[in-house]
Amino acid sequence: MPEYIAAIDQGTTSTRCILFDHGGNVVAVAQKEHRQIYPRPGWVEHDPLEIWRNTQEVISQALAFVDGGPWTEDRPPSTVHGPSSIVSIGITNQRETTVVWERATGKPVYNAIVWQDTRTDGICNDLAQDASTSLGGQDRFRAQTGLPLATYFSGPKIKWILDNVPGARAKAEAGELLFGNMDTWLIWNLTGAHVTDVTNASRTLLMNLHSLDWDEDILRLLGIPRAMLPEIRSSAEIYGTAQGALGGVPVAGDLGDQQAALFGQTCFSPGEAKNTYGTGCFMLLNTGETPVPSTSGLLTTLGYKIGGEKPVYALEGSIAITGALVQWLRDNLGLIAKSAEVEDLARTVEDNGGIYFVPAFSGLFAPYWRSDARGVIVGLTRYVTKGHLARAALEATAYQTREVLDAMEKDSGVRLTALKVDGGMVFNELLMQFQADLLGVPVIRPKVAETTALGAAYAAGLAVGFWKDYDELRANWGREKEWQPQMDAGRRERLYAGWKKAVTRTFGWVE
Repeated sequence: MPEYIAAIDQGTTSTRCILFDHGGNVVAVAQKEHRQIYPRPGWVEHDPLEIWRNTQEVISQALAFVDGGPWTEDRPPSTVHGPSSIVSIGITNQRETTVVWERATGKPVYNAIVWQDTRTDGICNDLAQDASTSLGGQDRFRAQTGLPLATYFSGPKIKWILDNVPGARAKAEAGELLFGNMDTWLIWNLTGAHVTDVTNASRTLLMNLHSLDWDEDILRLLGIPRAMLPEIRSSAEIYGTAQGALGGVPVAGDLGDQQAALFGQTCFSPGEAKNTYGTGCFMLLNTGETPVPSTSGLLTTLGYKIGGEKPVYALEGSIAITGALVQWLRDNLGLIAKSAEVEDLARTVEDNGGIYFVPAFSGLFAPYWRSDARGVIVGLTRYVTKGHLARAALEATAYQTREVLDAMEKDSGVRLTALKVDGGMVFNELLMQFQADLLGVPVIRPKVAETTALGAAYAAGLAVGFWKDYDELRANWGREKEWQPQMDAGRRERLYAGWKKAVTRTFGWVE
C-alpha cells in the first residue's frame, strides 16, 4: 500500500488538508473557507470552533480521495476507510492569530483575534512609552524577541482578551485557560497535547530568541500567566497521536506558515530566500544558526528546528495586504467576480495610468511598522479606469516586496540573485513578470507551488523517518517556470520612486 504524509494548512481564509507522496507530489487536496468577522473597523476575528469543524471535514475529504474517490454528499465522510496509508501529520498555520479557551471544556472564551487585527494599538503604544530601558520605544523587546512592538503579534492580543473578556483574567490566573496560535489549537483538539513549536512561539512577542523559552520579564509586563502558555517544542517531533478520522496517526510536524514555506522551498542554506504570496506577503531569508538583528525594519525570527538539531534563524519581511487586496476588489467593490479575473482586467491597460494603490488597511508592516497608516490611492485623474485600479493593486504587491528585499539585503549583506516564490498569486503571470522587472532578478516558481503545506509535510516526515535527510528533500525540488527581468533600469527606478512617494501619503492618518 502506498504511504503518504498529511499536511493540515490552516490559513487566514481557509483550511486545507493535502496529502503528499514520497516525491513531494500532491496526491489529494480538500479545502474549505471560513468566515471573516469584522466587528469594528480594524478588528478581524475568526470562529475557532468553525475552523476546527472545517479541519475535521477537510481531513475526511482528503482521505476519501485516497480511499476510493472524492467526497460527495452521496458518500459522506462517515464511510471513509481508516487512515492506514497516512504515516504522519504535519501542521502549518496562520501565525499570530490568537485563541484563548477553557482547559476543561475546550470552549473559546472569545473569537480568535486575527494577525491583521489592530485593536491592541493602545497596548503597544503604552508599552513603548513606558519603556525604562535605553533601547525603549517600539524596539523595547527586540533584543529578546527579534520583534518590534506591534499589533501583529500574539502577546498583546492575549492581554486584550484577559483585560476585556469578563472573568477571563481570574480564570487564567487560576490555571483554567489555555492560549495558542492556530497550530496549538489544532494539535490540542487532535491529540490533547498543549504544545507549540519554536517558529510559532517566536511570533508571540513572548519567546526569548536565545533561550527558546517564554521570557518571564515580558510575561510579567503583559500580565500573562505562564500556566496558560503551551510547551515550546521543535518543529519536527511526535507531539501526540491523533483521534478522529486520522486516529492513531502521529502528529509530528509543526511550523508557522511562512517558515513552512521556507522549509518546503528547501532553503536550508544561509543566504537562500523565498517569498510567499498569500493574504499577505512574506519574504524569509535563512541566516543560519545565529540570529541576525535587523536595523532596517525586518523581523528576526526562528526559521525551523528539526528534532534535536540546532535552531535555524531567519530574517523576515512581513507585508499585511497583498492577495487580500484582490479579495477586496472582488468582495467590497465588485470589480471582479473571481480573484483570478484580476489579471485579465489588469491586462486591459498598458500600465497603471499614473496611480499607485498603497493597501495600508491594517497599517504598514515591514519595513515601516506604522500602525497609524491607512490605505490610499494616489494620482487619480479622469483617465483612470477599473483596469488601472486592478493593475495598481497587483503592482502594489511587487512594490512592497521590493521594499522588503532592499531592507533584507541591507541587514544581511547578501545580494539576492534569484527569488523563489510560492502561494496563490504566483500563477498570475502579469504580477510575476512585473515582480522580476522591479527586482531586477529572476523569479522562480517551483513545480510544487503548495510549499507551505509541503514544508509541514517534510517536517512531519523527517520526524518519523519517511524522508531521511535534507538531500532527499532537495532532490524533490524542481522549477516549473522562471521570469527574467525585461524592464530597463531607468524606468524601474522611476516607478519605484513614485511608489515610495505614495507610501508617505499613508502616514499619520489615524491620530
